[in-house]
Amino acid sequence: MSLSVAEQLTQLDAARQIVLADAGLYPQILQGILPIVGANARLELRRWGADFFAETFASPLLVPQEKERLGIVILQTLKELLENQGEDNNVIKSVIQAAASIYALVFRYIISHQHDSATWDRMAAIKSNVFRRWDTASGGIRICCIKFVQRVVQVQTPGVIADPRRPEQNEVSLALVTRDHPLIPPSRLEPEALGLLDRLLNVFHEENSDAILVNATLNCLGTLIRTRQNAANKIITAILTFNPLKQANSPMSPKMKVQIKSMEKTTRTVLMNVMRRNENGPFAGRIRQYIDRLAQTRFEMFEEGSKKRGLPIEPTDGLDNAKRMRLGAELPDRPGPPPLPSGPVSHAQLFTLTRDKGLTSFDVTQLPIDLIVRITVPVLHRIEQPAVDAAVNAVRTRYQSLKMSQAAQAQAPPQQPGEDEEDYEPDFEPTEEQTLNKTDNLPPEDPLQLPPDLALGPFKLPQPPPLTPEETELIGKGTISRVFSMMNVLEEPSAAKRQKPGLNRLAGSNYDRDAWMTVITRLATRASAGLDEEDTLNYEKEESKGTVAEQIPTPSLSDGIRETLWKFIIEDFRARIPIAISWLNEEWFNDRIQSQSQYEAKTSKRPTKRNYEKWMLRTLDGILPFLDAKDKILIRFLSEIPAVDERVLDRVKGLAKDPERVTLAVNALYYLVLVRPPVREICVDALVDLWRNFEDAKAPAAKLLKKLRPEVLNEDSPKDPSPPSTERVKSPPPSESKDGLPPGSVQGESVPHTPNAVAAVG
Repeated sequence: MSLSVAEQLTQLDAARQIVLADAGLYPQILQGILPIVGANARLELRRWGADFFAETFASPLLVPQEKERLGIVILQTLKELLENQGEDNNVIKSVIQAAASIYALVFRYIISHQHDSATWDRMAAIKSNVFRRWDTASGGIRICCIKFVQRVVQVQTPGVIADPRRPEQNEVSLALVTRDHPLIPPSRLEPEALGLLDRLLNVFHEENSDAILVNATLNCLGTLIRTRQNAANKIITAILTFNPLKQANSPMSPKMKVQIKSMEKTTRTVLMNVMRRNENGPFAGRIRQYIDRLAQTRFEMFEEGSKKRGLPIEPTDGLDNAKRMRLGAELPDRPGPPPLPSGPVSHAQLFTLTRDKGLTSFDVTQLPIDLIVRITVPVLHRIEQPAVDAAVNAVRTRYQSLKMSQAAQAQAPPQQPGEDEEDYEPDFEPTEEQTLNKTDNLPPEDPLQLPPDLALGPFKLPQPPPLTPEETELIGKGTISRVFSMMNVLEEPSAAKRQKPGLNRLAGSNYDRDAWMTVITRLATRASAGLDEEDTLNYEKEESKGTVAEQIPTPSLSDGIRETLWKFIIEDFRARIPIAISWLNEEWFNDRIQSQSQYEAKTSKRPTKRNYEKWMLRTLDGILPFLDAKDKILIRFLSEIPAVDERVLDRVKGLAKDPERVTLAVNALYYLVLVRPPVREICVDALVDLWRNFEDAKAPAAKLLKKLRPEVLNEDSPKDPSPPSTERVKSPPPSESKDGLPPGSVQGESVPHTPNAVAAVG
């Protein structure tokens, strides 16, 4: 015996409650109800089935893999329901919603199953049917069609691939499809999606827009703006050209007012969400202007019409609003501004012209500044000029009287102690009983109470105790760590904001990461310059006594900054190599300035501490182990640091011990030969050393030595096994100079071409 429709609906509702409690039963229940709710079933069953399909594929409880498998199963049923002649509108709406949820799942399935043409033909038939209903169906169905079109556009345009190694976790988009896919070629689907987007945006250009369709379109475009950056500019431009209040000029019915207000609110909400996600984007200024103009227009159109009826032309007595009196009746005077309180007067009291305690106690600083501007500007437009003049005159009068009273108090002689005001005669003379009652409440007299004219002097906080060296070092390290932690959150300066190099540029003027790095490097190099005079004097005293001991390095704040800066650079040296070059240039410059100032003053025989060589070599040692054969960071580093000596070249030659990095070492030396003439000779000596002592470097080094020093190649075997570049020639002490110049200076462009020469290119 067959069941009635009511009994079948009862059983279907029970099955729905089961899958809501346990999502794992969705496959069994869904496949079991397909024959019951098909295209040939009763209308009530078809409605229930379509609603269940839409709810199932929109449920977050069902995993995507199971949704994909079940979506392939019900495609034929959805196609038959859409193609059923005279189908109910509720069934059509639910089927289109289910198809919108399934489209991305079917698209992912077709990406990996290139030969399942039957499944894609069913999905294509559903898509064509929905497109045909888009412009001709009723309002509810057209809203569902707009949602379906939004999903099609989102799927058939390229998206962002978060993890190429796990395609199943990425968003479904055209970026996952290969170019030679037989069923869904990108060359055909992407133009179709862009055409659908243009058709979707056409609703903003219609003369008489349907508010329901406009709101549905705006709600769908928010997702496309967030997920498809290549189409976001086009969508935002179309929204900014749309005026939701353009239909407000004609006589408006209450229904029309509600529709216009809803379009205006939806448009404003979408644009505010866009601006909130990217407040510094290219459209931020235009969006702010559009929202302000929209709010102003809405206020003028709707708020003015809802205001109360204006006052009648003839005056009234102010007692009965329903009764009119004869002309010429006197109006009640408007209460004037409150008088100023006695004692000191604040700016708020000076400009307060209302007697309303609620207004005077309200803290206007709690409101955001944009809201205050939005309220103040329309209010100022509506204030009459006589009211403004009266308020300005009242404040001016207050200010003049306050100014005169302060001047009179300043010129009056100070009152002598014990002097009474004899001219004061009160109008009210209290009785003896009242006087006794008041004196009973007074506190007892204190003989030690201070006289009333004695005032306390200014209070000053005591000076804090001096910090110990250990505390100073600890606080300095904390400050350094906080500054460098801030470097990780600062953004890199954009190309538009980056300053052009040159002599007229300003270092650290944009308050970005580059500016802070300039401050840090100069704190490390210049802040402590000249602060070690006490150590220098102690050194000279001990030297005069002949008791100079070996110097024990003591940590300082500058050395702490240098150590932290070095670690910061080594953590990501490929991206931060410009910081390293800028820092080392500052160190080299500071060393030269200190040497020159010490030489000119001639106050100390103690050699100047050289920081450039130490930290340059540490930086080079930190990046060399991580360089590969095709890395160009080394060439850039060697070409831009201010000084290169044979210790640097020894480390570069050490790369030739690795056969894979021989070419890197040879190219770096040859680049220095070409672009840095002062070190040409020692670089050629380094190439000779590579040719003589490194078997893997013979061929590339010989090719260069054939042009640079061909006589070396003619030698059958080197007479001296030690290369010339490793010979150490004793250099004069730093405090001496052959030419009478300060240590470290270079006379003109001439640099001695010796194996231990230092090329200083400022």
